[in-house]
Amino acid sequence: MEQDLQVSILKELMRQWDEGKNIDAGVQYRMPTSAYVCPDIAAKEWDIMFQNHPQLIGLSGDLPGPGTFITLDDFGTPVLATRDRDGQFHAFLNACRHRGVRVSQEERGRKNVFTCPFHAWSYSNAGDLVAIPDEDHFGAIDKSCNGLIELPAVERDGLLWMHPQPDGELNVDELLGPLAEELASFGLGDLVHAGAKTITMNLNWKLANDTFGETYHFGKLHRNTLGKIYPGNNLHLKEFGRNHRFVTASPAIEKFKELPEEQWDIKVGAAFILYYLFPNITLIVGNGSCTLVKMFPEEGNPGRSTSQIFAYYSQEVIDQAEAAKADGSLGEISKDSVYQEGGRGIKTLEATMEVFSSTIEQEDYLMGELQQKSAGNGLLTHVIFGRNEPPLHHFHKTFREVLGLSPLEEIKQ
Repeated sequence: MEQDLQVSILKELMRQWDEGKNIDAGVQYRMPTSAYVCPDIAAKEWDIMFQNHPQLIGLSGDLPGPGTFITLDDFGTPVLATRDRDGQFHAFLNACRHRGVRVSQEERGRKNVFTCPFHAWSYSNAGDLVAIPDEDHFGAIDKSCNGLIELPAVERDGLLWMHPQPDGELNVDELLGPLAEELASFGLGDLVHAGAKTITMNLNWKLANDTFGETYHFGKLHRNTLGKIYPGNNLHLKEFGRNHRFVTASPAIEKFKELPEEQWDIKVGAAFILYYLFPNITLIVGNGSCTLVKMFPEEGNPGRSTSQIFAYYSQEVIDQAEAAKADGSLGEISKDSVYQEGGRGIKTLEATMEVFSSTIEQEDYLMGELQQKSAGNGLLTHVIFGRNEPPLHHFHKTFREVLGLSPLEEIKQ
């Protein structure tokens, strides 16, 4: 991120911090709770936003070298993503061309050949059909046109993109616009996959996304967890088409008042730099770290969703954490240690997952389950998005526009 942009964002956060006033979008909106419970809306989302829209499936660190692979089945298409012998990224339908059985059942690993467990048809990590047992019994097969079905796939600036449909359009420049250059500046391609966590709960996937849409609740809901180190009630928002950047301040921002602007560092002065990438991605970048959150609906059930959290770190950060563990200076990772020590352990996998467990799962998503019940009852017909919640305005305006739904209703004062 360019220095002038970092300074501009930090100055706005300083102003809010000093004045004790949050961002003001100047407008409130009312939204129908049907967005969280309607089966027809859920079906349209599944078709338009998941089955027929490009998906960010991970970072380059998920495929750390030739022969590595990952599998996923999050949006109705079983995917096998590989890096072939030359290091090229591919995405395939994870289905044997013989009878459709998945050729890989493992979540991730390293293989040059994938063998179907049913009849042992084998495929290279470039998707080629390389062997058919007892082919003289089975009959002749043209191997050149019966490889794994390839899906559009692009690796760009450390991000792995694919489209669930073989004939789908995948244009990263169009998806990200001017945000592409900014994301490239973080060096995400150098980060190492460290671990993951899955949370499945009874809330609509958009309620899960709403968790990452405002800081109004930090000092209330998170007063004993995240609120101990990040006070909230401040944020900077920039929209990039269907995507946005959301930054909130860390107490360390106070130190910048005594430093020349060329020394200001947003990765220090911000509690987090969060990117929402349409339709369902939260990407949180830090100093030598990145957390990727993917939120998916359960097909056919608007009231249930799964969030997958993936943690990535630079090798330097990993080495520092391992050294601290070895000499005992890291200490025990617990909710109290993470928050009371101001996030000292936040650059370890254990600490990152503790935050997502104690703060997101046990606080935010618990609230989401209660919201889901209220919406499902039918008596609460609308919810309100405040002037201090513009990331929510942007997200819900966007998804409603994409689905052809009526726009959010502005509340007249």
